[in-house]
Amino acid sequence: MAPDVFTVVAEPQRRRILERLRSGHASVGELVDQLALPQPTVSKHLRVLRQAGFVTCRTAAQQRIYSLHREPFDEFDAWLQPYRLLWTHHFDALERHLDSKETPS
Repeated sequence: MAPDVFTVVAEPQRRRILERLRSGHASVGELVDQLALPQPTVSKHLRVLRQAGFVTCRTAAQQRIYSLHREPFDEFDAWLQPYRLLWTHHFDALERHLDSKETPS
C-alpha cells in the first residue's frame, strides 16, 4: 500500500528532494552531493517518493536516475482547488476593503 501523499510531502528532506528534481532528473549520487545528505537517507526518501508515485526511476548503466512524476502533483492541485477559490474570494474582499479606504491624493 502506498503511503498517504500528505505524509510523504510533510517530511522536509523529501520536499528538498522534490524541489531539486523540479530542475531536472538526477542520480542518487548527484542528490547526495547537492543536498549534502547521507546516501542511505537519500535512498530511503527516494523509495518513499517512488512508492507514493512522486518520482520515477530508470537505470542508466550502474546509476538510478530519478525524475518527477506529474500525476500526484495534479491530484494535489485538484484537492487544493476549493481552498484556492476560498483564498481568492477572501483576497478579493480584502482588496475591495483596502480600495475603499484609500484617500484621494
